[in-house]
Amino acid sequence: MNLMRYKIWYFIFSFLMILPGLYFLMSGGLKLGIDFTGGALLEYKIEKEVKVEDLKKVVEEKGVGIGQITSAGKNIYIVRTKPLEQDQLDAIKTSLAKNYGEIEERRVENVGPVIGSELRQKAIYALILTSIAIVLYISFSFRKVPKPTSSLRFGIAAIAALLHDVLIVVGAFAILGKFLGVEVDTLFVTALLTIIGFSVHDTIVVFDRIRENLIKNIGKKFIDVVNISVVQTLGRSLNTSLTVVFVLVALLLFGGETIRWFVVALLIGIISGTYSSIFNATALLVWWEEKLGH
Repeated sequence: MNLMRYKIWYFIFSFLMILPGLYFLMSGGLKLGIDFTGGALLEYKIEKEVKVEDLKKVVEEKGVGIGQITSAGKNIYIVRTKPLEQDQLDAIKTSLAKNYGEIEERRVENVGPVIGSELRQKAIYALILTSIAIVLYISFSFRKVPKPTSSLRFGIAAIAALLHDVLIVVGAFAILGKFLGVEVDTLFVTALLTIIGFSVHDTIVVFDRIRENLIKNIGKKFIDVVNISVVQTLGRSLNTSLTVVFVLVALLLFGGETIRWFVVALLIGIISGTYSSIFNATALLVWWEEKLGH
């Protein structure tokens, strides 16, 4: 099975998948949540069931700009707004009690714009430092790969696959933010870091088999060794990813509103990571070997 002969098509497919998200990311950017922009997060348990649209009208009557209202369980609602003073919080609670009966205030969090800016900056730093650490780690771990193949190429190919997955997820959320108003928060950053870890793990599984087969098949063409390695690890990679996907689908269906988009981000990233580890990272290694030589 010569999977690597289609490597250019794998690159084209990835480009076509990334392009729409990249367009919306550059034209409109991500819809940032209060974790990054600053604001208030309020969680109420209301005595009776309420339509989100009606709840929004009641809160807006108090002159509060609402970012988003979501249902987080039976009669539990989460309201995201601009930063609020205590008298505004009291007014909202009083108004809700007047319209809907007994109100339980379960959570009130205020995040200032300075804290939001720091979180955004730290999230970017975390992604950059993680990428650098991965290149160094893979380059060191694969230092004994038979020459003239370079261990640095393995590290760079892994980062290319990682960036592919990040762009897919970020682009998807730029589209979701544009059309569904989905905001990104610290959970989204957590999902990205998790996806990075999974993507690299899956890539290393394939790369490690390539390294083993390079040692066993010295003198054989690089593309042939890669094809053998991909075929040998394909079943394992797919089975591992499917078990994770099944768990995430269950969480998406039964996990509740508060983690819905976190799970969606993981689902997109896991599927993308499985594809990129097999068909992007390894294909890039083969392309590099063929075009740039030793």
